[in-house]
Amino acid sequence: QVQLVESGGGSVQAGGSLRLSCTASTGTFWRCMAWFRQAPGKERERVATINKEDISTYADSVKGRFTISKDNAKSTLYLQMDSLKPDDTGMYYCSADSRILSACSVRAYTYWGQGTQVTVSS
Repeated sequence: QVQLVESGGGSVQAGGSLRLSCTASTGTFWRCMAWFRQAPGKERERVATINKEDISTYADSVKGRFTISKDNAKSTLYLQMDSLKPDDTGMYYCSADSRILSACSVRAYTYWGQGTQVTVSS
């Protein structure tokens, strides 16, 4: 049973930074990993994705402010979030998938973490 465990969330003022981490319980070869977020009353949003070649994609709302990366040796995914805005507030989820499917930026993901809360105050 694969488990993804997020950490690093918290409360920060606008303009601040946070670094989220997501550690997988197994050393599975992931074709795609991603961060999603969901704010109260809103649909879940795909924030950033990274594939096995370390090619990343970003939602327009976070481009230039967020950076996704991974450390395969540590089975860990990261999301560096800078210049945070109140609109970035939400529950952030790590996800992963190993199937041979469509691009990481559009596919559905198999495994999900429990989420970590990010709150940005103005």
